[in-house]
Amino acid sequence: MSTREFFEVEAKFSVTDDTEIPDLTGISGVTGVADTAVHELSAVYYDTGDLRLTRSKITLRRRTGGTDAGWHAKLPGDGGRRELHHELTDEDAHTVPEALIDPVRAIVRDLPLIPIARVDNERHESTLTDSGGTGCAEFCDDHVTAWSLLPGGDRTTWREWEIELSDAYAGTDAGADLIESATELFRTAGAAPSASPSKLVAALGDSLDTAPTPPRVAELAPDSAEAGVLAALAHNYRRLLDYDPRVRRDEWDSVHQMRVATRELRSHLETFDGVMDGDSYRGTARGLRELAAVLGTARDAEVVAERFRELTAHEETEVVSPESAAALVDSVRADYRDAHARVVDYLDSPDYLRLLAELEELLADPPFREKTAGEAENDSSADTAAEVLLEHLGHAYKKLLTRHDHAMSVWEDDSVPLREREENIHRIRKAAKKLRYSAEAVGAATGLKTKHLYKACSRMQSVLGDFQDAVTSRDILLAKAEQARAADGGADTFLHGLLYQRELSNGEKVLAGYRKTMDAVVDAYSELDNQRRKARRKAERTSGKKEKKGKKKH
Repeated sequence: MSTREFFEVEAKFSVTDDTEIPDLTGISGVTGVADTAVHELSAVYYDTGDLRLTRSKITLRRRTGGTDAGWHAKLPGDGGRRELHHELTDEDAHTVPEALIDPVRAIVRDLPLIPIARVDNERHESTLTDSGGTGCAEFCDDHVTAWSLLPGGDRTTWREWEIELSDAYAGTDAGADLIESATELFRTAGAAPSASPSKLVAALGDSLDTAPTPPRVAELAPDSAEAGVLAALAHNYRRLLDYDPRVRRDEWDSVHQMRVATRELRSHLETFDGVMDGDSYRGTARGLRELAAVLGTARDAEVVAERFRELTAHEETEVVSPESAAALVDSVRADYRDAHARVVDYLDSPDYLRLLAELEELLADPPFREKTAGEAENDSSADTAAEVLLEHLGHAYKKLLTRHDHAMSVWEDDSVPLREREENIHRIRKAAKKLRYSAEAVGAATGLKTKHLYKACSRMQSVLGDFQDAVTSRDILLAKAEQARAADGGADTFLHGLLYQRELSNGEKVLAGYRKTMDAVVDAYSELDNQRRKARRKAERTSGKKEKKGKKKH
């Protein structure tokens, strides 16, 4: 059964029962009203018991009557709303289709979806046309009766106007002008922009305020290191939720961005070891590692498919046939499609939904280590969490230096296998990521300026990431060559060998710029270390003055 997607751009207006509809051809770009029809619509809206969808400005409903009967999901978008339609069946009276749950799975997880409101609407619908006879918008005069099905809910009635752009006008300058002109015309007629963002919110009324709420990020002292820690975790948790539906839709680079958010969350949990107590968050870190691994397989295939496309596009057709080049690229794209399907399966798994629940619980009730009695009394110990983070930062920096020294000492030693030397470089990249994430956490938690170190690590990661992409590309080329030979003993693998040498050369060129990035990291860390020392001396002087002042009082 098909699910269709639309981009909805509309404006809503509140009117009284006796407000007269103005001449709609007074709207800029509108030259006629093609037809007007009356529809009796009835919709039941669904959400979790704590209204997670409604609070995220998402609506999910089952509508009967009119020209678009079916299940509808409306999600926020840039300049409008994404609207998904799914057909009705006789069996789905109270069962939300999976195709409409998937885009909001990260929000509702496996929580039950229940009816929260019913909205009946006598709709007077007019199709507006432009000078070419093309439909440019629909004007709806809605007479609404609604019931909140939440505890304490009530029956309400109201009248409103809607003007919704057609597909041809949505997202265009002409469409924006039309909405602006309609707004001015309707205001002149006595209408006012609707105070409610949707019919659902209007239907719920005051019962929305008394409904249970989902767990919220804990409120901590804003200037505390713990608040900075929590802010860093919450930021990447929101990124994870944001990219979940994009990954499901297979938007370009969404797998990569979701993987980055996952890795940063995991790294933060490891970095905050010593700031937080207990073992529960360590289990969450393991779940994040598993998610990152699933995303990583798809990400590698996505990157390599694009690399192969670019590499083969520059080969002369006299040397490499377009057919063999296309076959190689298509093969890796097929690998990506398979890997992406496995990602989507994982995003529907109990393990992933449990991971999201654990992260939500961790943010609502973070297991921060409580200060001892001595620490609580001693102002100089108030920044214990900040000191722990700085200690982690120092360890991460030393690990990067150690891995750098070892990798460089053997890089040109041909007696060491190339695979081992390349793995040493990869380990540097991992250490740079750890240092970058630690720098971000320290900056958020302490107020120290870590931007230069963060950016220096990012540049190093970029260089070493390009190097690793070339290595991964070579590995896949070898695997594809072996597959070709196994499938056909006489298969031509000349292209695989040619591209292998290209990637070997590409890796060496990229690595030539690595040492500059290392120098930049060293300089940035030294700058941060000096900044930290100055801050500590200042804190010690302040503490000393307070101590002397206290002694004088006694």
